[in-house]
Amino acid sequence: MPMTPARSNIVFTLFDQVTQLDFTGPVQFLSRMPGAIVHVAAKALEPVMTDVGFAIMPTVTFEDCPPADLLCVPGGLGVAAALGDSALLAFVKRQADAAQWTTSVCTGAFILGRAGLLQGKRATTHWGYTQLLHHVGAVHEDARTVFDGKVVTAGGVTSGIDFALAIIARLHGERVARSIQLSLEYDPAPPFAGGTPATSPSDIVSTMRAKFYDRAATRMEAALLNG
Repeated sequence: MPMTPARSNIVFTLFDQVTQLDFTGPVQFLSRMPGAIVHVAAKALEPVMTDVGFAIMPTVTFEDCPPADLLCVPGGLGVAAALGDSALLAFVKRQADAAQWTTSVCTGAFILGRAGLLQGKRATTHWGYTQLLHHVGAVHEDARTVFDGKVVTAGGVTSGIDFALAIIARLHGERVARSIQLSLEYDPAPPFAGGTPATSPSDIVSTMRAKFYDRAATRMEAALLNG
């Protein structure tokens, strides 16, 4: 008789103005992992607004959430404000203490850092904010997914899918990860080369920094320094 996979609590945190793909990308893959039980945690069982104008409904509150085997903190436009949310930070710290894996996607790394979980760790985040990782005691590593002990950080947004597959392979083997990758037809072939500053035209990088990321990084730095 085949063995039933051990059940694993996969816990995602939500906060106002979260980037939905930071959450929905990895959760779609991790939910297919053998034995996975997904919990979407927020302060209250009320819709949480994303940064694209629709809301996500949590399944548990911070108080009612079971202990995570894998904790994932997404990023988003709301991270700077979330850095001052004591209930969110306490939840992340409490869950991380017992979790097998503590992970983040994009700027969710700064929430891990504010919770004291990146001190002395190698880590990554969205390219527009990597220069700020030292404020939370982390050392930037230029990679799409960074493993340091039980802490895993993913780069910007779509990197969450890569991190999910890497975790699945560690827990269940490459064959299971490849099967889920095939099931979800994850075979990236973007119409343009790019997606990182190193692979994008320099004028586009400069324009994006000037239009958004310079100001956004300044706001994030202010929030980090005001902690």
